[in-house]
Amino acid sequence: MHVWQGHSDLRRPRWRTRVLVVIPLLVIGLITLGDVLAPASVRLSPLLIAAPAMTASFAGPLLTACVGLLAVGAQIVANAYEGFLGQPGRMTEVITLILVSAMIVLFRAVLDRHMRELNRVRAVADVAQRVLLRPLPVRVGPLLIASVYLAAEPGAEIGGDLYAAARTSNSTRLIIGDVRGSGLTAVADASLVLGAFRAMAHWPVPLTDLAAHLDTALSAERTEPPDKAPGAGESFVTAAVLEIPDDQPVVRLVNCGHPPPIALRDSGVKTLEGYAPALPLGLGHLVADRYHSEVFPFDEGDQLLLYTDGVIEARNSEGTFYPLVERLPGWNGAGPQHLVDRVHRDLIFHTGGHQGDDAALVVLERHGVDR
Repeated sequence: MHVWQGHSDLRRPRWRTRVLVVIPLLVIGLITLGDVLAPASVRLSPLLIAAPAMTASFAGPLLTACVGLLAVGAQIVANAYEGFLGQPGRMTEVITLILVSAMIVLFRAVLDRHMRELNRVRAVADVAQRVLLRPLPVRVGPLLIASVYLAAEPGAEIGGDLYAAARTSNSTRLIIGDVRGSGLTAVADASLVLGAFRAMAHWPVPLTDLAAHLDTALSAERTEPPDKAPGAGESFVTAAVLEIPDDQPVVRLVNCGHPPPIALRDSGVKTLEGYAPALPLGLGHLVADRYHSEVFPFDEGDQLLLYTDGVIEARNSEGTFYPLVERLPGWNGAGPQHLVDRVHRDLIFHTGGHQGDDAALVVLERHGVDR
């Protein structure tokens, strides 16, 4: 996932600030020396305002004020050395430097306050992100799992893509999905589907009933009075709901309009295209016989790649979609984390680092089958 790094000014190491402060100090020294040595007709001391301005770009208000005071002191010393301190023009320069330095310190203090508030908001958002889209465990039952989430919005850590895993008494269930649209509406719908999945997935109900429950939860929410937000009441979620028994070398799949998973094994790469894909979640009420579970082989050592359309619809500079299936042969065999990292790097290279949509990748590897 994209991790927000915080504002560089507030998190800059102290040693770096101490190194950088040498620059405005050198500026003060050089300008003062030049003003003293230059002819009286050449005035360099007004340039001393550059020192506190530079300091404010990397340090807080206290250090900026100290540098500003040092600049004012240097200007007074230079004028006194030349014998012009009492002249009105020179006093005006000193007063101007004091006022401008004070304004710089004030602006820096206001900026620091805003950045502290932003950091607190980011911290709360990070907690909410971890509650909503919890990291998948590295191992669940006989499965090894690796995942990555790529948010298209700069600085964001979650969007409309979702995934989750849950254990029953004898199997592992997973969901990967993609909410129509973007923004807060998409995040709200992702939260709704994830909450419904976590509440129901642990119970020993058929996989088709679990999918129907997710559809009902999303449809019921949409029947509530709309909040008039853009896209409210019109959302649906493409999703793949899977169940992997501990004691059978198979995977059961209910595909609700989602890009099909890809199985990787020694014999090659195979897309798990179902014969009866369902409508996306939230639209199931439009048909009578809504959900069917299909079974595919998934034996020890096999890998299963789950993804959202942000992966296969990612374009390069020439507008070419990312050829996921064509890139996969030969990439399996070194564990799920290796495959996730390989696809992630290749996807970033393909797009040049410009992700147009949220994207999620989950790789499962069966580590054993209880016979």
